[in-house]
Amino acid sequence: MEALIPAFEKYAITSNERIASFLAQIGHESGQFNVLEEKLSYTAARLMKVWPKRFPSLAKARKYERNPEKLANFVYANRIGNGPESSGDGYRFRGRGLIQLTGRSNYASASQALGIDLVTHPEQLSEPAVAAMSAAWFWATRGLNELADDQTGDNDLEDFTTITKRINGGTVGLQERFQLFKSAEQTLMA
Repeated sequence: MEALIPAFEKYAITSNERIASFLAQIGHESGQFNVLEEKLSYTAARLMKVWPKRFPSLAKARKYERNPEKLANFVYANRIGNGPESSGDGYRFRGRGLIQLTGRSNYASASQALGIDLVTHPEQLSEPAVAAMSAAWFWATRGLNELADDQTGDNDLEDFTTITKRINGGTVGLQERFQLFKSAEQTLMA
C-alpha cells in the first residue's frame, strides 16, 4: 500500500471515487495484490474459455496447455507492439504490475513516461513501486480518473464497465471488480 501513495499523488488519484475505482480494478487485475506477473499456466479447457477465437478446439488448446512461454508468444504475437511468435515478445512483454501492463508498445510508453527502461528490463514492472506507478500512469492516460468521478445523473455501473473495458479489453471479472469497488468505497467513506 505504501507504494501507492506517490502514484496517487503524481496521477491525481485523490478523490474517494477515484481511489475506490482504482483499487477495485488493480485489486482484481493483481489477484488482490498477490500477482505482479501474468502466470499463463492454463488447462486446455480454460484456454478455450479465455481465448475462444484462438483456441476453437481442444486439440489446438492442448498444444499450449501449461506452457506459459509458448502461450504468451502465440496469443500476444503481432499485436500491442509485439513482433511475431518467434520474437519472444509475447512472453517478454506479458502482463506485469498491478494493472497487468501487456505488450511492447505499452512497456515502451510506460518507460518513456516513468523514465525507467522497461523494454530492456521488463521484470522491473514486478517491483512494488514500479508496479504502482505504472498502473497509475496507465489509469490516468486512459482517462479513467474522469470516468471514476461521480457525476449526478450518470450511470455509475456503466462508467465502471467502461473503465473495466479500457483496462481489460472486455468485461472479465466485472462483478468482482464492482464488489471490490463498493467495498473500497464503504471503507473510504467511513
